[in-house]
Amino acid sequence: MNALAEAIAARLEKADDALGRLKVEPRLDLIGRVERIGDDVASVRGLPEARLGELLLFERSDGGDPVAGIVLTLDPGLIGCAMLGAASGVAAGNLVRGTGAVASVPVGEKLLGRVVSALGVPLDGGAAIEPAGVEPVERPAPAIVDRDFVNTALNTGLMVIDAMVPLGRGQRELIIGDRETGKTAIAIDTIINQRDGNVICVYCAVGQKTSSVSEVIDAVRRYGAPERCIVVFAPADEPPGVQWLAPYAACTMAEYFAERGGDALLIIDDLSKHAVIYRQLSLLLRNPPAREAYPGDIFYIHSRLLERAAKLSKERGGGSLTALPIAATEEGNLAAYIPTNLISITDGQIVLDPRLFHEGQKPAVNVGKSVSRVGGQTQSPVIRKLAETLRLEYAQFLELEIFTRFGGMVDERTHKIIEHGRRIRAVLTQPQYEPLSLAHQAALLTAIDEKLIDGLPLDKAASFRIALGEWLKTRGAEHGRRINASGDLDADGRAALVAAIAEIVEKLSVPPRPSDG
Repeated sequence: MNALAEAIAARLEKADDALGRLKVEPRLDLIGRVERIGDDVASVRGLPEARLGELLLFERSDGGDPVAGIVLTLDPGLIGCAMLGAASGVAAGNLVRGTGAVASVPVGEKLLGRVVSALGVPLDGGAAIEPAGVEPVERPAPAIVDRDFVNTALNTGLMVIDAMVPLGRGQRELIIGDRETGKTAIAIDTIINQRDGNVICVYCAVGQKTSSVSEVIDAVRRYGAPERCIVVFAPADEPPGVQWLAPYAACTMAEYFAERGGDALLIIDDLSKHAVIYRQLSLLLRNPPAREAYPGDIFYIHSRLLERAAKLSKERGGGSLTALPIAATEEGNLAAYIPTNLISITDGQIVLDPRLFHEGQKPAVNVGKSVSRVGGQTQSPVIRKLAETLRLEYAQFLELEIFTRFGGMVDERTHKIIEHGRRIRAVLTQPQYEPLSLAHQAALLTAIDEKLIDGLPLDKAASFRIALGEWLKTRGAEHGRRINASGDLDADGRAALVAAIAEIVEKLSVPPRPSDG
């Protein structure tokens, strides 16, 4: 017994020593309670220090891991939250803990080539991501003094856009049109066209079907450079809070590269769905509705997102973040609430016309309604020279073509304008997943500018485009390299292009010889 007593005494002495070395410090634990919960939103009472965008942890009645939520509204004594996970097991009266931290996502080069959720969780079945850091999804836009002039072109590879609605690095250009008119196709072709450049592409899909996003991923992997792309996917079956968070998370991932002197492209597909999701959350949280039942701050949630796209000054590294948000219209109504909001926020819009789409004019860009308020200053010299009068000639043709539909007689001058315009339209038609290089666009524009294809049969336009591209890859490879490198066309190069175009047009214009049979 004496030995046992001594052992117990020794252990107690060691415990006393450990307790003496223990530092007792006060810890603030912020705890509230769920007032009500349902439809993936919750109202919480008892967290007066909470702030907008803060993450809260909801304890579950079944003892499972806590569920995260994000603060969206702050009312006196009551907090509105959107759940970021399955809310099963969370009921009224459950404890809610404040974290003091805002929603953040991983950033860095390790995300390139990956498909992730709005919270940065891998969705492609690959290994866990080791990020370079973690950044908040909500960040202030660069100040005016931190911005520079937009002076570098961002070529889409689509001639109708690069020639008549050009984009610049650091610009915000809205892609807008009815459903099923090729909005996503334009965005994907733009991503594919960056395969030989240095632009990092971030594609954010909000509320899209998994099958649609899979097609986008497959197209980028097949035709583009997936190792320099990030796909942020918030599917339609995710909680609304996750879908609402996705564009901000994607913007943060893209900003990482822009702030380090690189060029990034952010595509959000689409902000119409994002607005509907936010309206749903606001109405469930009992916020007062305004026009079309959208909350009063619907303009602000998109402006604070898109204002983050900018060309940064040299002091900030000289990088750029270009935003191409997508929005859907109904029956081509550009005067609806969300379209007008987005048009006023962005630096221009590419308007797609369903009539052109169904007539086979793809990309179905309505040149008359589309505009780029910045990109004209960024065009390559060769495109700027050759496309100087293209928009005017095309608009004149479209106007005259309407009158010819009545079957009236036209004079020789009008007939030439119409035939020239039809060749312009035929050349501007472009298959999907086949963006054109700068040299190829310059060659096609030279053919238009010199009116060398006015005698080409319309049904040979596609063959002409293909043949001209083959010439640039073989016999005219040196001229093509110079155009792509310098962005300009010298006299020797123009002479070589004119001769090649004339030769191709002559071959395609010769009628086929009748068979001996």
